[in-house]
Amino acid sequence: MNDERMRAGTTFLLAQLGAHAAQRFAECIAELELTPPQTGLLRCVGQRPGQSQQAIAAQLGTTPSRLVGLVDGLERRGLVERRRNPGDRRNHAIYLTEAGRQCMARIGLAARQHEDTFCAGLSDAEREQLQSLLIRLAAGQGLATLAHPGYRSLAD
Repeated sequence: MNDERMRAGTTFLLAQLGAHAAQRFAECIAELELTPPQTGLLRCVGQRPGQSQQAIAAQLGTTPSRLVGLVDGLERRGLVERRRNPGDRRNHAIYLTEAGRQCMARIGLAARQHEDTFCAGLSDAEREQLQSLLIRLAAGQGLATLAHPGYRSLAD
């Protein structure tokens, strides 16, 4: 067979690398006793504290009922807390606790180590170029850079 026909397409390689990166990251955070959806929720709450559960669910692309279960689990572990929203007492605002902020620091370290390992074959300039290109591709597909599409299907 001709080399051109055997060559993997760009989208295939992106899917292969994405699946591999997601699996490896899940393994990294499993050491912190977290799942990817829990980690994403903590990240979202840490970046924008005080949002309602409905707003967070919309941001993450998941259903509000699924988000409630994730928040419940993290609240039981003392990583997040619900507070009455002063602007609308029917809603709860979600915040990280001190333990949640400490957990985010550990997640950040794990994420940096994961990225460094994953991109070890690239120079700093190549990493920057790759990231710029991926951001452009994501924007062209209408993807939010902070919300992983896996939130729609991953189980807690």
